[in-house]
Amino acid sequence: MAGALKHTARREEIVDACAQLYESMPFHKITLGVISQKTSFSRPSVYNYFRTKEEIFLALLEREYAAWTRDMNALADAPVPAEAFPEAFAALLEARKCMLKLLSMNLFDLESGSRLENLTAFKRVYKASLQAVCRCLTAHFPHVGDAAVQQFIYAFYPFLFGVYPYTNASEKQQAAMRAADVVYRECTIAEIAAPLVRALTQAFSS
Repeated sequence: MAGALKHTARREEIVDACAQLYESMPFHKITLGVISQKTSFSRPSVYNYFRTKEEIFLALLEREYAAWTRDMNALADAPVPAEAFPEAFAALLEARKCMLKLLSMNLFDLESGSRLENLTAFKRVYKASLQAVCRCLTAHFPHVGDAAVQQFIYAFYPFLFGVYPYTNASEKQQAAMRAADVVYRECTIAEIAAPLVRALTQAFSS
């Protein structure tokens, strides 16, 4: 038992270090060596838990999905009025900026650079998120059918891959848009997500 707890704690320490680095460094500059420097143990020890940096990032993404899933299940357990659902559901994404950043920029690399067992563990958490979305929808719209729920998922999940860049443009990107005469309006993730969720759920009553 003690050994398992130590293994879990060290694994979480590595993922925590990765998360901290990702807040201020680009993916390509974060190496196993850089990650190990922010932990309490050596780089060779990191290999006891992860073979590649992609596996560490995938574990971070898995953790983000799990947190989002818990939030969605909490919303399903304590439903708000149906008309308030789009804003409530969209607000859950506001706390998941790391998840959305990874989805928009690095998912293909993470999955291709991870062992099958790690990828399978991530996919199980991904499946749990799908189930949580279904719970949220049926809790707030009891008469919604399976086909409508699937349509929501197939519209909403691809949206997750593109929302982060729209809400986190760098100074360089904004300067380029000004130079190209592209209109850019700063907005939050929730501000973009809520209208989509509202439009998708309006179809439930048609």
